Amino acid sequence: MSNQAPLEERLRAALQARGQLISAHDLSPGRPPTGSTWGTRRMRRVLSVAVAATAAAAAAIVIVLFAATPDRSHPAPPARPSRPTVAPTTTVPQPEPSAVASVP
Repeated sequence: MSNQAPLEERLRAALQARGQLISAHDLSPGRPPTGSTWGTRRMRRVLSVAVAATAAAAAAIVIVLFAATPDRSHPAPPARPSRPTVAPTTTVPQPEPSAVASVP
């Protein structure tokens, strides 16, 4: 344990010396960027928003134009007629009344 005490003292002394190198000026916030880079970044942001808005508007216009076609505005006709077009030509033979009465 005697080895840890001198090591701890050396660490404390090193941290204290390092802490004394920092001043209030070092702790102040940095200045924001100025000049042409700030304007370029802003311009890129504005242009990207404008391109995205234009693409969204174009997509909405295309969807509206294709959704309102005249072919889709009317319902489709039925696939087959609802009643038969040709009357049946064959008839089912009816049993004779005398044959029905004679069967016990």
